Amino acid sequence: MNVFVTGPTGWIGSAVVDQLLATGHQVTDLARSDASAAMLEAKGVAVHRGELDDPASLRSGAHSADAVVHLAFKHNFADLAASNIAERNAVQALCETLVGSGRPLLLASGLAFLTPGHHVAEDQSSTAHGVESLRGGAENLALDWAGRGVNTIITRLPPSVHGDGDPWFTAALVQTARAHGVSAYIDDGANRWSAIHRGDAARIVQLALDTPAPAGSILHAAAEDGVPTREIAEAIGRGLELPVASVPAAMAPDRFGWLAMFFGLDVAASNDATRKLLDWTPSGPPDRGPRRRLLLPLTPNTEQQAPRKSHDTASLDVPSGTSIDAPARRRPAPAPAPAV
Repeated sequence: MNVFVTGPTGWIGSAVVDQLLATGHQVTDLARSDASAAMLEAKGVAVHRGELDDPASLRSGAHSADAVVHLAFKHNFADLAASNIAERNAVQALCETLVGSGRPLLLASGLAFLTPGHHVAEDQSSTAHGVESLRGGAENLALDWAGRGVNTIITRLPPSVHGDGDPWFTAALVQTARAHGVSAYIDDGANRWSAIHRGDAARIVQLALDTPAPAGSILHAAAEDGVPTREIAEAIGRGLELPVASVPAAMAPDRFGWLAMFFGLDVAASNDATRKLLDWTPSGPPDRGPRRRLLLPLTPNTEQQAPRKSHDTASLDVPSGTSIDAPARRRPAPAPAPAV
């Protein structure tokens, strides 16, 4: 089928595009910039120029597509209200375009903030309603259109969609540990993060379209249902050869900055219904067999370190049930020999 994808050059979107192409689909991607368009054309996909803040461009892109995968989101933590408005308007435009067609609209949503402290199943409804709520209440908005001929499929993503070169939350944790010389967790670190390798997340999107998942489906793209944040901090500490310590919740914003609101959450989630519906088994990185690993990207420690190699990671031994890779600590480059 011809699939229209928003956010195709993002961390998850680029993996989704590759997976769709590998399984025989035609892909049309939304591109805002010339650089993005060139990158996408090099993959052999059709490019549709537009952006998230332009509902008309979203409508025209979705109009001739057999399915729509909406992954784009404005991650503007300084102005979440604007991000929420943009998301709601985008989903509204896509739903209006697909109404009565029965064509799939797969919408990326989040597990964070859904019901913190609970092991969330797929049948747990989101409490976010209205434009002022998280992500503009887009998940419930899209589900409302499922009864109007839109094959709405919600795919909830965990805090860690990890992989080789991960630029997001896990990268920020590594950078914070390097900056402070300590790998920290909040309070007792018992709160959990669900996680998935981005290749598995991309496969869920593809399977949801190919199965196809029925209208109103809610999928959980979570391979590990809950890794304690203390274990994540310990793995980073081992990989960087840094001490590990607890930080009181009151001091977390000073230590972690914007990341504190996420790293302190308990985000555990079940994937039982998703596995059954899609006949899906998480496999993790293609070169590591069935083991799912949280891959933490290496960020330089000082300007004196050896140049970073692409996708540089080192395996760690971690407690049973958790497999996390963290970056190896770089030794400073040797000083130049003195002149004689």
